Amino acid sequence: MRWIHAAGRGLLVLVVVMTGYITSGVNADEGAGSGRGPLTLATAGDLTGYLGSVLEGWNRTHPDEKVTLVELPDSADETRAQMITDLRDGDDGGGRFDMLNIDVSWTSEFAAHGWIRPLPRDRFPLGTFLPPVVDTATYDGRLYAVPYVTNAGLLLYRADILAKEGVDPPRTWAELEKQAKTLAPEHGLDGYAGQFLPYEGLTVNAAEAVYSAGGSILGDEGERVTVNSTAAREGIEFLSRGVREGWIPKRALTYKEEESKQAFQDGRLLFLRNWPYAYVGASAEGSPVAGKIGAVPLPGPDGPGTSVLGGSNLAVSTHARHPDSAARLIAYLTSERVQRQVFTRGALPPVRADLYEDPELVREFPYLPTLRESVLTAAPRPKSPRYDQVSLVVQAVVHDAMTGRETPEAAVRRLARELAAISSR
Repeated sequence: MRWIHAAGRGLLVLVVVMTGYITSGVNADEGAGSGRGPLTLATAGDLTGYLGSVLEGWNRTHPDEKVTLVELPDSADETRAQMITDLRDGDDGGGRFDMLNIDVSWTSEFAAHGWIRPLPRDRFPLGTFLPPVVDTATYDGRLYAVPYVTNAGLLLYRADILAKEGVDPPRTWAELEKQAKTLAPEHGLDGYAGQFLPYEGLTVNAAEAVYSAGGSILGDEGERVTVNSTAAREGIEFLSRGVREGWIPKRALTYKEEESKQAFQDGRLLFLRNWPYAYVGASAEGSPVAGKIGAVPLPGPDGPGTSVLGGSNLAVSTHARHPDSAARLIAYLTSERVQRQVFTRGALPPVRADLYEDPELVREFPYLPTLRESVLTAAPRPKSPRYDQVSLVVQAVVHDAMTGRETPEAAVRRLARELAAISSR
């Protein structure tokens, strides 16, 4: 089994395949033929192998609703395509998938197309979650999914080098630029990297730069284009200037999560923007930088910036045959006990707020307070029923700006034009 670390990609795709007759409500009455039955759960990659033990606990206590685990492809794009195909097939009675754990950026698209059903807020412990994560599960004012895991970008840094130089980790873009320009070359390192290959990771990095500068990309659930702003130009200029001036190495334009993590873990980078899993990997026994790193929130123009929320949400298909079992499984997977297992065994950041202040967990995972701070100030990716098209435009245009094919000013104008064309379809 393999785990996908991507923009969000806190994505562990689960698909519950159920048998039985179709019932119209998630709150179906209990009993035989009432919306409960056995489940099949498909995952797009469980690298740490934690999920089997979690499901064993469910199966022991729910013998009539047992879950069988299957896998979908590793690629998030392939997983999304298979889900959509199945959800569409459901209109003709052929759909198998009753519950899906979807990337947070897919919620609006799936809800707008009527593929997933709205859920009753009072059935799930939403009040115990970190507040920003709930917004990723809503569309048009209604709850269409329940947050399962979350994520936020962090700035990882070489604590040993900054301590030797007597400087604090950067809180602003200017401090990051200065240290990446001056200190990194003195120690034979590249300055700063993120995920800059034109794929979903670049959309995330670009959105974080725009958000940190006080801008936005879309509004009103994707119906209004808001990217043509001074803030958006400032954010894209920050990324472009880094490549132009060399404190972002040109090789970083080929980095995804794993490539950038490896560069930092191998001791080739002073600063890295990545998800918390990169901190865990770089701190592991045998890592060349173990014991030499730290993590702080992403910097912005005048202080801490804004991360994009990653993670995944649990949703119930419109064609679910056992929606009550689906709702009960969602409640189980978001319970405090299981969320603790998801974090300690699966290395996936939980959605429950109290776990971030648990003394035992903080001792074992010292980045937790920083991650909590980053999640609480994070923002979702642009919401749109056509998110896949939005992301393709953002990553293509921003990559052109970072490679010098377009100025940041021209890039923002082009973004506004192309996003407006998508919104008008």
